Amino acid sequence: MADGVLSFPLTSFHDDGSLDPDGFRAYVAERIATGPGAVFPACGTGEFFSLDEGEYRQVVTITVEEAGGRVPVVAGIGYGWAQAVRFARIAEEAGADALLVLPHYLVTAPQDGLVAQLEQIAARTRLPLIAYQRGQVAFSVASLKRIADIPTVVGLKDGHSDLDRLQRLTLAAPEDFLFFNGAATAEIQARAYATVGVPAYSSAVHAFAPEIANAFFTAFQGGDDGTVDKLLRDFYVPLVELRDRVPGYAVSLVKAAARLRGCPVGPVRAPLTDPSAADLADLELLLAAGLDLVGAAL
Repeated sequence: MADGVLSFPLTSFHDDGSLDPDGFRAYVAERIATGPGAVFPACGTGEFFSLDEGEYRQVVTITVEEAGGRVPVVAGIGYGWAQAVRFARIAEEAGADALLVLPHYLVTAPQDGLVAQLEQIAARTRLPLIAYQRGQVAFSVASLKRIADIPTVVGLKDGHSDLDRLQRLTLAAPEDFLFFNGAATAEIQARAYATVGVPAYSSAVHAFAPEIANAFFTAFQGGDDGTVDKLLRDFYVPLVELRDRVPGYAVSLVKAAARLRGCPVGPVRAPLTDPSAADLADLELLLAAGLDLVGAAL
């Protein structure tokens, strides 16, 4: 998975909010064709929280079909462990290679509970699990050692960006345990994460501008600091500033950018809202500038 950008595709909806399977198939096929290290359908960017089980099955099945074994497919699961297991079984039946366990619903839990959540899921699916710590989920070093002892828990995605804690976790983990940078707009913190041994990262930008995401990845991996600095300064930092204007823009702004590229992804579902006209205009200008930086066009 460290050989390419980790791709988190958007889920396509019609204007009335219903799932658009044909649009999603065309969209996810285009993402896979750009050579990501893995593809993660029905996760946060893919609005997992708004999908019913039938829609989830279609999204994962289509992704597996379009991947055709060329890249790993890691499907999102979540809520409490009982519901997570229902989604895990669907993903397993659809042919997913692994599962990303999204933060559980609502409550703050003690460390024993966080470990038990993964134990309950792992006991009920054969698929490898990647835990995602973000929001109310944050593993201690002791808990990390416990979940790493669960045979099918193979990695941890981090969205807290607490590098002190993360360094302690990476040092405590087995050598073959996987770590991923899951910060919002992860490229901003890619260098910092790499210094504590976490070079692999997810890219929301890949969902709408794989040309930019892949150019950054190539420069980052190749030590081309000049290109990395330019892309950060002239595209990524302004994108984060735009994203931070409204709650939920981490998804809805990404979806709007994909629509600007002609991708058949449709609107977001409530409780998210699509960007305002003013923010959309700013996004279009920034997107065009970013694509120009890597020699691509809107």
